[in-house]
Amino acid sequence: GSEVAAEQGQEEEVEDRLKEQVDNLLDKSAKTRQAALQSLRLAFSSKTLSEFLLERRLTLTDCLEKCLKKGKGEEQALAGTVLTLLCLQMGSGPEGEEVFRSLKPLLVSVLTDSTASTGARQSCATALGMCCYIAAADLK
Repeated sequence: GSEVAAEQGQEEEVEDRLKEQVDNLLDKSAKTRQAALQSLRLAFSSKTLSEFLLERRLTLTDCLEKCLKKGKGEEQALAGTVLTLLCLQMGSGPEGEEVFRSLKPLLVSVLTDSTASTGARQSCATALGMCCYIAAADLK
C-alpha cells in the first residue's frame, strides 16, 4: 500500500510542477516562458501524460498560440516543438484534431513569415508536418 501511495504522491508532484509550467507560459518575461516551454518539452517527451493533457489541452493550446504569436525566435521554436509533442500525446482522436485545427493557421503564418527566425520556421514546419500526419482529419 505504501508503494502505491508513494507513486501517487510522485504523480501529483509531477502534475503540480507541470501546472506551474503551464501557468509560467503566460508570464510577461520571455525567459520565464522559454524555461516553461523547455520544461514542458522534456516532460512531454519523457512520459505519457494523456489524461493530464486532455484536461488542459485548451489552456495549453491558448498558451502555445500566444507564444507563437507574440514570441520571437527561440520561444516560437520551442512552442512549435511542444505543440508537436502535445499532438503526439493527444493522438489521432478528436482532441488531437481540435488542437491541430486551432493552431494550424498560426503554424502556416510563422512558416511563411520571412522575418521569423530560421529555427522558428523549421520548428513550425516540423509541427505542421507531424501534426498533420497524426491529427489531421481524413479530408475526402
